[in-house]
Amino acid sequence: MYLGKVARSLARPVGGALRPSARALNRSYSAVAEARAVLESELDGIRSAGTWKSERIITSRQGPRINVDGSSSSGILNFCANNYLGLSSHPEVVQAGIDALKTHGAGLSSVRFICGTQDLHKNLEQKLAQFHEREDCILYASCFDANAGLFEVLLGPEDAVLSDELNHASIIDGIRLCRAKRLRYKHMDLENLETKLKESQSSRMRLVVTDGVFSMDGDVAPLSQICDLAEQYGAMVFVDECHATGFLGPRGRGTDELLGVMDRVDIINSTLGKALGGAAGGYTVGPKPLIDLLRQRSRPYLFSNSLPPPVVGCATRAVELLLASNEISQSMVAKTMRFRNKMTQAGFTISGLAHPICPVMLGDARLASMMSDDMLKLGVYVIGFSFPVVPKGKARIRVQISAAHTDEDIDHCVDAFIQTGRKHGVVS
Repeated sequence: MYLGKVARSLARPVGGALRPSARALNRSYSAVAEARAVLESELDGIRSAGTWKSERIITSRQGPRINVDGSSSSGILNFCANNYLGLSSHPEVVQAGIDALKTHGAGLSSVRFICGTQDLHKNLEQKLAQFHEREDCILYASCFDANAGLFEVLLGPEDAVLSDELNHASIIDGIRLCRAKRLRYKHMDLENLETKLKESQSSRMRLVVTDGVFSMDGDVAPLSQICDLAEQYGAMVFVDECHATGFLGPRGRGTDELLGVMDRVDIINSTLGKALGGAAGGYTVGPKPLIDLLRQRSRPYLFSNSLPPPVVGCATRAVELLLASNEISQSMVAKTMRFRNKMTQAGFTISGLAHPICPVMLGDARLASMMSDDMLKLGVYVIGFSFPVVPKGKARIRVQISAAHTDEDIDHCVDAFIQTGRKHGVVS
């Protein structure tokens, strides 16, 4: 858009054609040079702060071992993907995507309401509603889109939304789009939430909004007490379950099942891009009138192409596997605690409790970056997280356990952390 404006401002009619003048060209080159200098200065600041985020090149499929930047054929142990259940490369999931590609094509070249709804989409929505035990479901291109599309439709100026201060960026952005009164409560602070509920009692509708699991720290929202407060003050409850769907709870339904409140949480948003096949896509499940209204007014749904059939096929098979058995999801508990216990015994500080997100807290951004680079040399792929992804002074290496990891994989990761931690003076 910017370049288009520059081109139009530079152009002037000459003999029926458009040709930029020398003066206009000089003016544009100067503006571009100044903009470039500003951008380079920003980039230099990121580098000097030690928060530069490099992208390592993976040359294999996602899994517990991956090939990275020309690594050996044996692969690098992968401990930073959201591949919680190891389904990203599950043969049945992959085959379902291939089958959908053959029968339904690569994509729809359209949005859902024009000519982009296939039987595959309706089947997956039905299965997701069944999985979460909700009335209906609507698919999006991502859960970021699901969060961007919900609040603006549901809430108006006479309503209020009460959001945990550490909710995911997509929730924050989605709430910004709505015209409701916005109140932010302290992280998992029930007393502060109650204060905000009292402050907003004059509102028509109120919605308490929280992540089920907070992805940077691996801590679980106190949903039972949140639901108690919501019921006491006549509010609804929304939960983002991206880091819980598929593996938390006895049947892997999520934090609402884990904490016994499946019938008390009103709306759930989640993703297909983590435990449920790891490709792309997000969704909302909840009351049918809400889902119907989202189909009519949710902008990310109305103005984004339909999910590609291969993605839908993969996700559908992943959900079917979980509906049939909880064996995969239940294997996560022992592996998660094996890593957490061994790391704690070695002297590391691990945030969160009993979740496969295991943040190794380091504090310093440069240290987190250097340690993750050294871990790669020892055959373990992890990434340092720093500002603005996490608050300043809270840098960490976020380790993520997968059902596809073996006990030997986990022990190798711990040993690499100990060796690297000693090198940098983190543990003795």
